[in-house]
Amino acid sequence: MLRAWGNVTRVVENLASANFSLLALNKLITTWYHGETLRTLMTSVVTDWRTSNSWERDTMLNIARRGRSLAFKCYMAVTSGLSIYLCFNLLKLYRNLPLQQRSLVYRYSYPYNSQKSPNYEITFIIQLFGGVYTGLINCTIDCFVSILLLHMCAQLINLRTTLNNLVNELANKSISFSKYKEGLSMIAIRHQHLIRNVKTIDGCYSAVLFIHMIAATFQLCLETFQVYTMITDNVEISLMKAGFLLFYVFIVLIQLYTYCYSAERLITESTSIAYGVYECKWYDLPVKEAKDLMFIVYGSTIPLRLTAGKFGVFSIEMFGTTIKTSMGYVSALLAIKD
Repeated sequence: MLRAWGNVTRVVENLASANFSLLALNKLITTWYHGETLRTLMTSVVTDWRTSNSWERDTMLNIARRGRSLAFKCYMAVTSGLSIYLCFNLLKLYRNLPLQQRSLVYRYSYPYNSQKSPNYEITFIIQLFGGVYTGLINCTIDCFVSILLLHMCAQLINLRTTLNNLVNELANKSISFSKYKEGLSMIAIRHQHLIRNVKTIDGCYSAVLFIHMIAATFQLCLETFQVYTMITDNVEISLMKAGFLLFYVFIVLIQLYTYCYSAERLITESTSIAYGVYECKWYDLPVKEAKDLMFIVYGSTIPLRLTAGKFGVFSIEMFGTTIKTSMGYVSALLAIKD
């Protein structure tokens, strides 16, 4: 980076190459560091599946299918991008072997002669598979967090339905007041348990997701800048490399969208608990029993959120804002270059 300082195009290329690799390393370290907490969370998820009844399981399966579809699309995008990446660079390695001046996957400077064999081949392979691991690690952890959040959404939907059924049963005099009190207490306890689980997820990944948000913003900016300079400077580029750049931008967008979609759904379902109280037959309850529902409403007034370092909240709105911000940075880079 220091050796490339002063050359905007070269600095941008180095930053774009190292950006997501460092992000993947941060995500991996964060997941390892919070391993015990995440294992407890996964135990809770397994328990939810084992103890659910038929209608609860149907709701969970419906939400799980959406999470699986999102994860599948993310993996397909990453796999397609990595396939192009591997084919392009293996072909590049084959063509470079007989040459005197040979280029690497990423144009970094090393304290040794990277042109000399076997230094060149070893460095090339390390860079090549480093890129593969970066893509897989980012995609895996992104899908893991997203699926956890969507599972919490399913539990909130089940909780709202359980509350509605309980109130309607009391309004229809199908259960006693003592049974209603017991059921409402269990719902309140379950609600607090889900709130703690969401806060646990946010506590584990909030800091690294702040880095992810910044990295995604700059990555979109840097890749767009690279494509623009290639076009304006009439740089010869192969169809395979152009396809890879497009796939790379798409992967960055879909990884960011994975977080934004699941977080947006979490905000919606967490506030729907309060609205669910108004949908049930609370008006047919005695005043004392109807007032007890306010504990559930108060617990739902603040939406559950996935934050980026406590500075921002992941949502569909953030997704659009991030894209607009990155395009603004492209204009700044072009002004510096000119």
